Amino acid sequence: MPSGTGAGESFPLDFTAVEGNMDNFMTQIKNLAQSLYPCSAQKLDQDMRLHFLDNSSATCNDGSPAGYYIKESKGSKRWLIFLEGGWYCFNRQTCDTRYQTMRRFMSSLKWPRTRTGTGILSPQPEENPYWWNANMVFIPYCSSDAWSGASAKTDQSDYAFMGSVIIKEVVNELLTKGLDSAKVLLLAGSSAGGTGVLLNVDRVAEHLESRGQGEIQVRGLADSGWFLDNKQYRSTDCHSTISCDPTEAIRRGIRYWGSVVPESCRQTHIGEEWNCFFGYKVYPTLKSPVFVVQWLFDEAQLTVDNIHLTGHPVHEGQWRYIQNLGNELRNTLKDVPALFAPACLSHEVITRNYWMDIQVKGTSLPRALHCWDRASSPRRCPLRLIDSCPWPHCNPTCPTIRDQITGQEMSVIQFLKHMGFDVAKMAQQQGMDAGRLLGMLNNGN
Repeated sequence: MPSGTGAGESFPLDFTAVEGNMDNFMTQIKNLAQSLYPCSAQKLDQDMRLHFLDNSSATCNDGSPAGYYIKESKGSKRWLIFLEGGWYCFNRQTCDTRYQTMRRFMSSLKWPRTRTGTGILSPQPEENPYWWNANMVFIPYCSSDAWSGASAKTDQSDYAFMGSVIIKEVVNELLTKGLDSAKVLLLAGSSAGGTGVLLNVDRVAEHLESRGQGEIQVRGLADSGWFLDNKQYRSTDCHSTISCDPTEAIRRGIRYWGSVVPESCRQTHIGEEWNCFFGYKVYPTLKSPVFVVQWLFDEAQLTVDNIHLTGHPVHEGQWRYIQNLGNELRNTLKDVPALFAPACLSHEVITRNYWMDIQVKGTSLPRALHCWDRASSPRRCPLRLIDSCPWPHCNPTCPTIRDQITGQEMSVIQFLKHMGFDVAKMAQQQGMDAGRLLGMLNNGN
């Protein structure tokens, strides 16, 4: 809430009664708000503000103070803590390169004072219909360790890796700002932040319990962090983060970072704790409920698998590899009860402003999350939403594709041709003529 306004002016709203007619309800709320604030030309302060941690021993890679952005919502007992993503580095060479080229992921010295929340972090009901009124916390990623490290910077080490410590210290500070009276804490994250959710959700729940806050429901929302330790399309040496085989990068990383992984997963994979960075291996060991959001054709996964979708059309071997990746991913998700997995080529979604537009089997992601929140009956409110169509962008609600060289928007057919998709051959395999298949692709069937 902005400074200078009393806590009594904020009130929680229960939307159960208006679920079926949300748009009309929101219009009424807006009209009411405008009539109550006729003179308020100034926008209510909706941005999240930066706070550096009081505990100065929790630092970014370069030793600068770690911190978080927060927008409080005094009337709400719901808290959303979001872990930012952004790859990682796993040895002196890759971390030095990262420090030269992506310094904000290793240092807090140039972080802006405020951030505007988008997607699930948006305070606008039309962009974020079910979580807009929650207390929003964004933790910037400056530990380069997939939120797993617990090692400080010393005279012997070049960098600190304190991702898991930073999360714990943020939670400690939030307990003094109202988290102690929360009903629900949703730990969310995208990409490396999604992996961070899988690695930390149980630890956050255990930490709150140790602080006498065991009645807070801790849940996870992992977006685009469910990576596979599959075989690369083309093996390469481990020189850079992007070309290194994911398993090898994590093996090197956990030693360099001084990583901690969830205890039950550690005991399942003693001596091979790198397994705990891969969703399908850590997920079965978790106690906290986790909702998994995962594109079936994740661009970051394809990048580390050495499939680069720029410039040249994809040839048949790559096309087969991409389709196979979708099948492999589907298989690893078979035991996940709360799931949103569209057949799109993309990466990250929950903080995108178009996150409401993507649908699987007629249900949007915010709606599926709301069902999960409320634990409604699965018949009326499906929780396990996964596309069955077999190629990238066969779901008509997928985000717009742009040519990575020219930036031009591409239609699904242009994209499939660019991918080396042979329409005539595919039509023959499906037992139909090419014209009919093209029509189906255009309509997204």
